[in-house]
Amino acid sequence: MNAMTADAADVRTQPAARAEPFFSVRDIHSYYGESYIVQGVSFEILEGEIVALLGRNGAGKTSTLRTIARTEVPELKRGEIWLAGNPLHSMKSHEAACSGVQLVPEDRRIISGLTVEENLILSQVAEPRGWELERIYEHFPRLAERRKQEAVTMSGGEQQMLAVARALARDLKLLLLDEPYEGLAPVIVQEIERIVAGVKELGITTIIVEQNAVAALKLADKAIILDMGQVVFDGTAREVLDNEELRHEYLAI
Repeated sequence: MNAMTADAADVRTQPAARAEPFFSVRDIHSYYGESYIVQGVSFEILEGEIVALLGRNGAGKTSTLRTIARTEVPELKRGEIWLAGNPLHSMKSHEAACSGVQLVPEDRRIISGLTVEENLILSQVAEPRGWELERIYEHFPRLAERRKQEAVTMSGGEQQMLAVARALARDLKLLLLDEPYEGLAPVIVQEIERIVAGVKELGITTIIVEQNAVAALKLADKAIILDMGQVVFDGTAREVLDNEELRHEYLAI
């Protein structure tokens, strides 16, 4: 074997370079007062992936999401959170938002007394900005139709659209969706699924916390299952869909 052939063989036998995670949490521990909720959670996400963060009620899903968003509660006492090289663990919630973390909470936080458009404009008061209004209306024609309507008078599904649109109106690197299908009729859930699928096509990294685990798994690339504040599964969404025993043990489905 000549030197060139040997070199080529060496290259073929070397393992492929591991992609650097776009987002990672490393051994995070969070508390509500004295209550120890998030107990050493660690995982990584590649850019553009959708992750379903699953588990039974009380498993620590929303607490993990809120810790990532750097809300005041729960309090992060130990561990690291990194997004695109930025240390979120050392930031307050408004600093994390400016770094590209946008949380869409379960209650959506639509501002009463303001129209759809005023809610969107208000989300862009602070820099950095994301999508312009016309781009938002292009992707959310229902919101364009209701741009002058008081936002809280819309249906639950339309308010969920607005909550996602407000996140896109900011500089968005990581979208956190907490129970996006909660309380919505099946036909509206399908519409929200299409919106999340559209977000995926845009290459936006997303974490979904959702009790409707099957719906979330069908959209997700990756699944992380929590139990008692700890990671008990970290793998592909397909593995969970194909593993009835795992679903029954940790998701009751």
